[in-house]
Amino acid sequence: MAATLRIQSDWSWALRRDEGEAWLSCRSPGKPTLYGSVTRRGLSTEGVPDITASEGFVVGEVTKKSILISCPHENVSTKFLAPYTTFGRIHQKSITCLDISSGGGLGVSTSTDGTMKIWQAANGEIRRLLEGHVYDVNCCRFFPSGLVVLSGGMDAQLKIWSAEDASCVVTFKGHKGGILDTAIVDRGRNVLSCSRDGTARLWDCGKSACLGVIVDCGSPVNGIAVGTAESSLNLGTPETAPSEREIGTEGKVLLLAREDKKLQGVGLQSRQPVFLFVGSDAFNCCTFLSSTYILAGTQDGNIYQLDVRNTNAPIQVIHRSGAPVLSLLPYRDGFIASQGDGTCFIIQQDLDYVLDLTEADCDPVYKVASWEKQIYTCCRDGIVRRYQLSDL
Repeated sequence: MAATLRIQSDWSWALRRDEGEAWLSCRSPGKPTLYGSVTRRGLSTEGVPDITASEGFVVGEVTKKSILISCPHENVSTKFLAPYTTFGRIHQKSITCLDISSGGGLGVSTSTDGTMKIWQAANGEIRRLLEGHVYDVNCCRFFPSGLVVLSGGMDAQLKIWSAEDASCVVTFKGHKGGILDTAIVDRGRNVLSCSRDGTARLWDCGKSACLGVIVDCGSPVNGIAVGTAESSLNLGTPETAPSEREIGTEGKVLLLAREDKKLQGVGLQSRQPVFLFVGSDAFNCCTFLSSTYILAGTQDGNIYQLDVRNTNAPIQVIHRSGAPVLSLLPYRDGFIASQGDGTCFIIQQDLDYVLDLTEADCDPVYKVASWEKQIYTCCRDGIVRRYQLSDL
């Protein structure tokens, strides 16, 4: 794997004053880490900081919120981006999950302070408190409409809420262990959940009933994703005719990131296994990049890119640190990943540098959500950070 550049987490604060400096490092597998620093020498005539780097590092373009650093010897470049704004008052403790509505106006988040809240994405102002789960809520997401929220908790309950009046409109019961992730099929007449109990279930929102156990693998399922399959992929046929309440399950694959080091693909309508890939450690999260390509992240820091048509060997394995990969999100023609050491980065096919979303200092970044050119992250330090990509 290529070399990894790092910068002091609060570099943008450190470089606000003249002679301010921030440390840099370049780590390459099997070689000693190169350490250095960037120092501010004053302002240019355009009002942009004049920043120089120590030996071995080169400073490229600098803006108020970003700095491009390269290490020519290792042929690696990273653009470090500071948050555009931060929201520190939404929750009192660690924020474990968040999502942004389809229109970009609202956020929803869950915290170890025991609360789930809806807030304005522009300023973090709290709009609604969603109360009803017993114990912690593990995951939350908006339906495509942006008016309804789906949540899963340690209490093994899956709930649907109105974002407008905070009422809980449906509660699904059936799991025997805490719910760890959810997915929404098409517009959301059916939803999916996975649990510590080793199962993934399909639910009918209209009748608030379970339509079936899609898979029971005997190992906690940490994350799921649903996507439309490549047409040549054989998804198998259902043993019994699907219920007419199943809407939009045909031609879809359900991905399961499992605690027992396995990434599994199952035909959503057929309930038949499509593939099983064994990784280096427990899988924490998974996502579809397209109908052909999928990504999955492990506890020991590997991000596997696989082709669903042939999962015998990964297309590539990205490894930037040994910290757990906690969330993966497709973004434009690449993806955003966050890890347990506070790193959060964007890899794009057409960019010759990695984009690093900075400021979380060694605190896990649990989840990433995006709306157009805005990226939101939530972290163990209790802060929601919003990054603006428009100035890239």
